[in-house]
Amino acid sequence: MNLKPDDTLVAWMRDIRREIHQYPELSFEEKRTAGLICRKLDELDISCRKEVGGTGVVAYLNAQSQEKACIALRADMDALPIEEKTGLPFSSKIPGLMHACGHDGHVAMLLGAAALLKRAPELPGRIAFLFQPAEEKGGGAEKMIESGALEGVDAIFAGHIDRHYNVGEIAAQPGMICAFTDEFHITIRGKGGHAAKPHETIDCIVVASLLVMSIQTLVSREVNPSFPSVVTVGQISGGSAANVIADQAVLRGTIRTTHPGTREKIIIGLDRMVMAMEELYNAKASIELIPGYPPIINNATAAEIARTAAKETVGPDGIKKQPYPSLGGEDFSLYLHKVPGCMVRLGAKKEELSNFAAHSPRFDFNEDVLPIGAEFFARTGFIGLENIDKITAGKA
Repeated sequence: MNLKPDDTLVAWMRDIRREIHQYPELSFEEKRTAGLICRKLDELDISCRKEVGGTGVVAYLNAQSQEKACIALRADMDALPIEEKTGLPFSSKIPGLMHACGHDGHVAMLLGAAALLKRAPELPGRIAFLFQPAEEKGGGAEKMIESGALEGVDAIFAGHIDRHYNVGEIAAQPGMICAFTDEFHITIRGKGGHAAKPHETIDCIVVASLLVMSIQTLVSREVNPSFPSVVTVGQISGGSAANVIADQAVLRGTIRTTHPGTREKIIIGLDRMVMAMEELYNAKASIELIPGYPPIINNATAAEIARTAAKETVGPDGIKKQPYPSLGGEDFSLYLHKVPGCMVRLGAKKEELSNFAAHSPRFDFNEDVLPIGAEFFARTGFIGLENIDKITAGKA
C-alpha cells in the first residue's frame, strides 16, 4: 500500500507547522490552533468534534462503523512560556511564547496521516485522531478521557519528535520509556531584618541555599544508581532588596524517577531534609508535593505494531531502541492506563542546532521528519486495525 506523502502533501504539512509555530498558545488556550486543525480537517472532508477536554479536537474516519475496531492516533498541541531566539523566518509572533518541544510538528504530522488514510483503500475499522491540549501543563490527556475521547478505542499510538535521533530513525520498543514526574514547593520562613545585622535575624535565603545543596545528596548518596532519577530545584524566590534579609523564601522543583520504590524514597527523604531545617537553623519550613504524570509503559503488542509500521516507513536499519528511559514526563501515560498503546521517538536531528535541547529558546527540528511521521502514523493505524485481535487478546 502506498502511504508515502507526495510533494504537495509535504508542503501542506510544512505550512501547517509553520503557521502553528508563529502563533503558539499555552495549555488550555489553544483556540486558534484548534480552529486551524478543524479547517484543515474540513479540507479533507473529515468531520470533527470541537472543545473536547477544553480546547481539544477529535476526528474519525469510518465514524459510522461503531461496531468496528478503533485505533486512536494522538498529537499534542500546546506551547511553552519561552521567548523564542531561533531567528527563524516563521518565529513566534507572540511575545514570551514559543513551540519549543515539537508539538507544532506533531499536529502537522497527524493531519498528514489523516490525509493519507482518507485516500487509502477501505479501512478495516475506525481511526480516531486526537488533537490534545495541555500536555505541558494541566494534564490535557485526563480532560480528553473525561470528555469521552477514548470511548470505543481499542489501542492508542503517539510519536514525539526527538533531536537525539537522525531523520529516518524511529525508536520503538515495549516497556518504560518515560519517568514519573512530581513537583514540589518548599516554603522557608525566617526572621527578616537589616543586612548589616544578621545576628538579629533568621536568614531564610541562607537556609534555602543550604537546602538546595543538601537535596542533591538524595540522588547521589541515598538512591540505588541502577535506577535513574533526578531532583532539580528550578526556581528560588525571596527577598526584596540587597540590604534586607528576607523573612521568606520559596523553592520550586521537580522529582523525576523510573522506579516506584525510588520515587517513594526520594519523597520521604526530601520531607525529612525540609523538616530538618527547623532544627538546624531555627527556621520554619513546609513542603507541598504535587503528584505528576505516571511513567509511559508501552504495551508489548502495541510496540510490535509500531515497530512493524516503522520498518515499513524507514526500513529495518531505521528502527532504533531508546537506550534508557527518559526522565522527561508525558501525559500520554494516562491514556495507557485505559487502553494498550505505544509512543515512539521520531528522529529529527538538525545539525546546526544539535546543542539546543527541547524547551530551549533556540530549539528547532528538521522538517524532513514531517512526511516520515505522517506515514508512520498512517501505517500504524492501518496495521493496528489489521491486528486488532492481538491487541484485544493482550487486553484480556
